[in-house]
Amino acid sequence: MIRKRLGFITASVIIVPLIVLLLISNPDLSEEKILIENVGFLKDKLEHAEMQNRERLTDVALLSRKLNIILQSDNLSSYLSLSSKEKTFLQNTSLTTDLHLPSVYSFMPHLLRSQNSTTPAFKLSKGRSGVDVVMGVPTVKREVQSYLMTTLRSLIDSMHPKDLQRCLFVVFVGESDLDYVNRVASLVEKKFPEHVESGLIEVISPSASYYPNMDSLKITLGDPVERVRWRTKQNLDYAFLMMYAQPKGVYYVQLEDDIQAKPGFFETMVSFARRKTAEKKEWIVLDFCQLGFIGKMFKCAELPFLIQFFIMFYNDKPVDWLLDYMIQTKVCNLDKDVKICKKAKEAVWIRCRPSVFQHIGTHSSLKGKVQKLKDKLYGKVQLHFPHHNPPAKLLTTIKVYKTFTLEKAYRGESYFWGLLPQDGDVILFEFTPPIPLKEYLIRSGNVEHPSDRLYNTTVEILPAKPLNSDVLKSFKRTNDNFIVLGTFDDMGVAERKIGSTFGNISTLRLSIHSESENWAIISEVSTFISSSSNISSSILYSEVLVVIVKQVFNISTSNE
Repeated sequence: MIRKRLGFITASVIIVPLIVLLLISNPDLSEEKILIENVGFLKDKLEHAEMQNRERLTDVALLSRKLNIILQSDNLSSYLSLSSKEKTFLQNTSLTTDLHLPSVYSFMPHLLRSQNSTTPAFKLSKGRSGVDVVMGVPTVKREVQSYLMTTLRSLIDSMHPKDLQRCLFVVFVGESDLDYVNRVASLVEKKFPEHVESGLIEVISPSASYYPNMDSLKITLGDPVERVRWRTKQNLDYAFLMMYAQPKGVYYVQLEDDIQAKPGFFETMVSFARRKTAEKKEWIVLDFCQLGFIGKMFKCAELPFLIQFFIMFYNDKPVDWLLDYMIQTKVCNLDKDVKICKKAKEAVWIRCRPSVFQHIGTHSSLKGKVQKLKDKLYGKVQLHFPHHNPPAKLLTTIKVYKTFTLEKAYRGESYFWGLLPQDGDVILFEFTPPIPLKEYLIRSGNVEHPSDRLYNTTVEILPAKPLNSDVLKSFKRTNDNFIVLGTFDDMGVAERKIGSTFGNISTLRLSIHSESENWAIISEVSTFISSSSNISSSILYSEVLVVIVKQVFNISTSNE
């Protein structure tokens, strides 16, 4: 034993100085990395400022064209009333009308029928601009299930609080039914009031006159007319969203309304973009998800090229195809081999691995289309959230699917999955012994099956002892003396702080009050109990004891 200790001391005397020497000789390069990324970001911001300057010059050119028309008109009474300096200014700024430059109206002449065709019909905004990243989240009415609120919650919860000031989410509701648009906007305000108020989330929708006559579209690619309408509208939706977002940030990221985000995705994207620019990579797209058009990042200064391409060919091909064709047109040499073209495209269409977005939706916005696409580069998703819960007897009248039992969900080993809940079904947690329940959190559904939630379901408790009538008068009670504390919201979550009002609780019950069209998943069960209770103390003590035993066992094993 003494020899072992002497050997350990001798090794420490030799190794520790070597480690210190290595640390000194290899300086921390994190500051240099940050500096390089900041230089790249400043370059992109400068390009964005130049783009805005070009837009102002374009406005001046259009104004000059209009002034020139006035000067050439027969009615010059207003012109003659101007001073000599004002006349000189107008003559110097007026442009020739010999050339008629193409515009959005060249490809979408129907926009000329209404002066409001290029103005949002609905706009919920605090006017945030000058951000690092604008994220476009298009959504439309889905017949089966909407994933929008789940998507927004995932995006916001996956960001660091300091990054929320550096971005803007623009929710584009691609519907001309203003009643529906108002309902979506109201739900966003209800679910994310602080983020709407801060300007983080905006909601817009286009005017009905923005779209052409969808019954007179040219049938292309041999597709059914319904599919042609669907992809045509999607092209126009993306173009509108990009035109709105372009002046508001340095980068633009195209998302969808049925995705999940990885924690820290925002910093991953911004850091990746800055680094590529700093490395003098002339990128067009940075790809953060290999599926469709999800997670595609562009420089806002270069969006006009893409927008123009969409507008030119909106009736011809799907949006992700148009992106590929635009890049091919820019970088590929027709005289070269296909492999050389592919390599040229990969140099400007750069993929980030692993992916930071995953597709979670099943039901497409195209009627009848079911898509179960998953990004294999995203990695595993968390389908349940484990917690330490007090001892309880569990019971449910819902038929369990395979091995996804309620017991596994309660222990945090997996999630509960049951078949089609019916009116009158219950899920019971009978605590043995009764507990001083402080608060509860029960989450239904998960990212792979977001529609498998508990609908029209109440949360009820049964106190261990009879309560004073004054306590009970503000609560609804069931026929079997359970107290109704709340319901599951439309996100599939039931959560409430109880405190010590009801004393010890013997049973927590979930009661379903209508037949469900979906199966039901419970992915998280957390029953928080008072820290002063004997139960919580015994649980904590047993956990600490296990850790101590393990440590002692490891020490004794090493001594052997």
